Amino acid sequence: MRNIMKRNYKILSLLLLLAFGSCSFTTKKFSNPDKDKLLVQIITFVLEQGHFDPIAMNDEFSANLFADYVEILDPVKRYFYESDYKDFEKYKFFLDNQLKSTEITFFNLVNERLLARISEAKEIYKDVLSKPFDYTKDEQFDTNYENTEFVSTKREMKERWRKQLKFSTISNYDDILSEEKAAKENDPSYVMKTEAVIEREAREATLKSLDIYFNDNIDDLQREDWFAIYVNTIVEEFDPHTYYLAPKGKEDFDQRMSGKLEGIGARLQKRMDYIKIVELISGGPAWRSKELEVEDVILKVKQEDEEYPINIVGMRINDAIKYIKGPKGTKVTLTVKKVDGSIKDIEITRDVVELVETYAKSSVVNKGGKMFGVINLPAFYVDFKDYKNVNAAKDVKHEIERLKEEGIEGIVLDLRNNGGGSLPAVVDMAGLFIKEGPVVQVRSTGEAKEVLKDMDKSIAWDGPLVVLVNEISASASEIMAAAMQDYKRAIIIGSKQTYGKGTVQNVINLNKMLRSNTSGDLGALALTTQKYYRINGGSVQLEGVKSDVKVPGRFSFIDVGEKDKENPLPWDEIDAAEYTPWESYFDYNETIKRSKARMVNNEQLKLIEENAKWAKRKIDERVFSLNYNKYKAQMERNKQESKKFDAISKYQTDLVFQSHGYERSLFKKDTTDLKEKRKRWHKSLSKDVYIEEALNVLQDLKISYPIKKVATVRK
Repeated sequence: MRNIMKRNYKILSLLLLLAFGSCSFTTKKFSNPDKDKLLVQIITFVLEQGHFDPIAMNDEFSANLFADYVEILDPVKRYFYESDYKDFEKYKFFLDNQLKSTEITFFNLVNERLLARISEAKEIYKDVLSKPFDYTKDEQFDTNYENTEFVSTKREMKERWRKQLKFSTISNYDDILSEEKAAKENDPSYVMKTEAVIEREAREATLKSLDIYFNDNIDDLQREDWFAIYVNTIVEEFDPHTYYLAPKGKEDFDQRMSGKLEGIGARLQKRMDYIKIVELISGGPAWRSKELEVEDVILKVKQEDEEYPINIVGMRINDAIKYIKGPKGTKVTLTVKKVDGSIKDIEITRDVVELVETYAKSSVVNKGGKMFGVINLPAFYVDFKDYKNVNAAKDVKHEIERLKEEGIEGIVLDLRNNGGGSLPAVVDMAGLFIKEGPVVQVRSTGEAKEVLKDMDKSIAWDGPLVVLVNEISASASEIMAAAMQDYKRAIIIGSKQTYGKGTVQNVINLNKMLRSNTSGDLGALALTTQKYYRINGGSVQLEGVKSDVKVPGRFSFIDVGEKDKENPLPWDEIDAAEYTPWESYFDYNETIKRSKARMVNNEQLKLIEENAKWAKRKIDERVFSLNYNKYKAQMERNKQESKKFDAISKYQTDLVFQSHGYERSLFKKDTTDLKEKRKRWHKSLSKDVYIEEALNVLQDLKISYPIKKVATVRK
């Protein structure tokens, strides 16, 4: 813990250096009365002085910033004309100079032009949607916007909008027509709506969505909101985890950090024109539904008291979230595009997601007459104000003790979908499985590396250990998996590699950069200040942790890792730390060999891999027919093809999971549905092929693991 405090002191020193450095320049360096220019001054200063690997603000930086900013504002090229782009292009290699001199003429030009084009777009979409679409016409719509050029004329712009709106409306048309046919099947006397009425209602639904989007969201944006987008584009040129938190965004960030989320319990991210689910909060409504999954794309949102859904494709993520989140107890229906390309409506009842739902939990299972334990850890959580009582390492230690009371002979630590969290927590947690020694190395720019060590010689568990990971396991999860792998303390089972995030961020309140600030709230900056490394010297940046036993998963062929982000920091390595591998009581390599042999012949995994490849092909399909019959035929083909993979969810092992004694005692006085939550989790575990194989590996380890009579000293 001493090393952790030392590291935190160094970070604090860095932040104080930035803060006091700026304070000393309050009347000189940060003297601009214009809030926008003041923000640019402070942001560039912090990036240059505090970022782990600051990039040169030169012509290359300027060109990249230019391209990214225009793309962020108009990703589907439905606002700007070619003439606009040429006007903007005059600044392509001068944005670095503007930032250094705190000039924002480029932003002013682009922003004014964008607002004018948005006003024109309102008239265009209303005009287009006032006329019927011809769904018998053979034409296509290409969603690969990267290869789309800016239009030259108003006629071309209107035609672009027409195709985009027809593409958006054709799904409404299909929904209404399908509902009418279903009503007719249920009641032969039902008089179906005419095709003309169905077509009109489909357009009206699209029109309503766009009216709400523009009138309630775009029109509400103030100049400072648009400028925040520009600032965020600037800082993201440095790396994907450095980002600007505008005053409103900072409030939302603080709310998330407080441990309570009210809504569906999912973290969303915008990629191109789509809103994707990147994380499900354990215990939340979306997680409990078992229907929403990471990488699902949300297309529409319908409130329980509304007839038609709102199309959120193309919306800013903050605007889309306004429709998705809502008070506890209210219902929302999400129209999502699954990874396999299928479209599905999912109804979710919103709820308050408490932080406690993301805490560690464990289960016991009897396999071959031996008892084993499974510990699920959704995040490396911690309360720095009460670290002694609230941290993931402490809770995992308690779960280990409870599992030991059940007589378990091996443990599976499940870190799948664990996005990381506290560095101190992961160091302490690694110490539960090793006697003592280094866990991770940390380096700041221009400073010697720092080795963070477990100093406690006691061990909570010295028996067989398997760690489960996947492509979404990131940051602290990767530190944990890497340490266990380098020590040869555990066998890592999972994806080809984990996420690949090897950087550390700190949030800097920009308002504290000034001794006196009369310009209003400046927001905050999440800044990459350090990189961490494995104890063997390698970085997990980009490369992640490569599993000992590689198994296919639903993300195997999808771009979800750090290497697929814009502007990631490079992979590198430093000298290895001094450490002694675990004195294995089993044949490490033979156990891995046996597991690989089982995996090759596992039919469930073969089907999962086939499904992952099929899903990738569907994602890569970018051209769609606007002829309804052909569109419907393609949807039906996708539906029929996907049925082949229904067997994946029907998979069932012969394993029976149950709660340990401590938890069973809680059931008697439980008022939070804990028993029902655990029942659902245990059912999920019994259908999990990866858990099944992890237990097979534990069984193999146990065969070659003579129980060593070592007294375990409790921490």
